[in-house]
Amino acid sequence: MQETTILWADDEIDLLKPHILFLNDKGYKVDTVTNGSDALDAVREGQYDIVFLDENMPGLTGLETLAEIKNFNSEIPVVLITKSEEEYLMEDAIGSKIADYLIKPVNPKQILLTIKKIIDNKRLVSEKTTSAYQQEFRNLGMILNDDLNLNQWAEVYRKLVYWELELEQLEDEGMHDILKMQKADANAQFSKFVDKHYQQWINKPDEAPVMSHNLLRKKVLPLVDEKIPTFFLLIDNLRYDQWKILSPLINEYFRTEEEDTYVSILPTATQYARNAIFSGMMPLEMERKLPKLWKNDEDEGGKNLHESEFLADQLQRLRKNYKFSYNKILTNEEGKDLVDRIHTMFQIPLNVIVYNFVDMLSHARTEMELIRELAPDEAAYRSLTYSWFEHSPLLDTLRKIAQKPARLIITTDHGTIRVKNPSKVVGDRTVNSNLRYKQGKSLNYNAKEVMEVKNPHDVQLPKVNVSQAFIFAKEDYYFVYPNNYNHFANFFNNTFQHGGISLEEMVIPFAVYTSK
Repeated sequence: MQETTILWADDEIDLLKPHILFLNDKGYKVDTVTNGSDALDAVREGQYDIVFLDENMPGLTGLETLAEIKNFNSEIPVVLITKSEEEYLMEDAIGSKIADYLIKPVNPKQILLTIKKIIDNKRLVSEKTTSAYQQEFRNLGMILNDDLNLNQWAEVYRKLVYWELELEQLEDEGMHDILKMQKADANAQFSKFVDKHYQQWINKPDEAPVMSHNLLRKKVLPLVDEKIPTFFLLIDNLRYDQWKILSPLINEYFRTEEEDTYVSILPTATQYARNAIFSGMMPLEMERKLPKLWKNDEDEGGKNLHESEFLADQLQRLRKNYKFSYNKILTNEEGKDLVDRIHTMFQIPLNVIVYNFVDMLSHARTEMELIRELAPDEAAYRSLTYSWFEHSPLLDTLRKIAQKPARLIITTDHGTIRVKNPSKVVGDRTVNSNLRYKQGKSLNYNAKEVMEVKNPHDVQLPKVNVSQAFIFAKEDYYFVYPNNYNHFANFFNNTFQHGGISLEEMVIPFAVYTSK
């Protein structure tokens, strides 16, 4: 490993010889100067990993020297050392982006700790994180072999996401690969779990977990208070890991009251899951009770054009007579318009905001080469989502909501998974185009790679004819027809899709906040 080189500038450097000898014994090379001008010359001529600056030197002060060093090379970590505890000095130093601030007298171990914190921090964190995940890997491996319930599966997924975000900071490809294998194993087991229990969840409402069709009734409407407004924000197609990286930005303006997950219905597609949220019904019931509002895959026209009417109907059934607003944001301009009129909603008990950007981003990633290159994997996809959110009108909207007493609920209708394994399927021309689920008659497929529902009514889904069936892709499979198989298998490989069964698609975030 390359030797760490330190520059130490102090007009009383001779008094610091014990410190320097101590650092030499620890394997660090220390160059010394006695004033700011010499420190600048040394930085310009040499290569230093860290600079220690005495604040009170003749000629250039420590802060003046610091400013000059940062002008020459802003990346060099600089530690300011001073006798003064004056607040303005600390503020000036911090504002100049110092790496650390030490008060004299300093002892050798303080200096060593500072060096390790600055120079060795990444390595030490990497070693600690790797060791902790190796232990968790064994624990999760044993848990995955147990007969888990849905709450336990949600906890497993939250842990996998936690470690995915932790390991993302490391350059250890081996650990990344191990986590990917463990996520794949978890999804394989979870797909079997859903296949075994899904029909029971749907047909025994009293025993059902919180799912799309009972989300408002169980989790949202009990929180609506006519004294303060509730803003129900549904960011379409938002995975749990994406929400986790957005949380720090949201927490700058809101206090977290609840962090939870719920389960999307199948298909994990917008026209099914989101309509179920706002109607409070499964698709079969929607088709039967509100046939003018429900559209099947085969029907022409938009499939999510009546969410406001669905919501009004649900509120009426539940005898919730308060006023509500419904706002769907499809473009950046609509987002800016929402910012301008959000102040008008504080007298309304329930304000629903559906933000479609993440869904558009997901589809665009499939269809646009530029987006494919920007988001080749989950880490890049998260980064792209964060960058959008940080500069979006949506964050401006949240800032305005936070300025007054309000409750904010953030959730989604389904997640998405990066697909990697093509699965051949054969069907007639009436079969829908979604890559993660198919419905139609005379479907031919690999039964090991799908969950099959031969009678859609068994899971409260509509059917156009008596022989119609549904199949849902498990794990990271995606459906490809035999015609031009290789072309389409390659074209859609590694794209983010939804509609099927995976932890990423079905176990999705639900968070409640209040204004600070």
